[in-house]
Amino acid sequence: MENKVAVYRKEHFNAAHRLHNSNWSAEKNKEVFGLCNNANFHGHNYELIVKVSGVPNPETGYVLDMKLLSDLIKEEVLNKFDHKNLNLDTVEFATLNPTAENIAVVIYNLLRAKLDKELDLKIRLYETERNFVEYPA
Repeated sequence: MENKVAVYRKEHFNAAHRLHNSNWSAEKNKEVFGLCNNANFHGHNYELIVKVSGVPNPETGYVLDMKLLSDLIKEEVLNKFDHKNLNLDTVEFATLNPTAENIAVVIYNLLRAKLDKELDLKIRLYETERNFVEYPA
């Protein structure tokens, strides 16, 4: 059995959002989402950690060229979400509530579509220093 190795890339992006369910009353949205339901939005300095695991290529020694991973994250995530209002400025969250959980799943799907199927992918997204999500769990 060949040994799998994990490589990691850390990135940051800043984005505004509002947690809101349009099927609910204003009162229920406020009760469930609290300050995160602010009609004028609020923002986070997100920290993104992308983990890619696989067997290193015998010719290069790489699981994945880190420059390629950096470029992929920039193209698929940072260019789309950094300094954006997720609710208003992105296709991905036009109808999807931009919770940290949903953001992580969206990022996973964007990157997964561009990576070799032999590689494993995990997304860790910090919304604050103390609150973070991981997908897949």
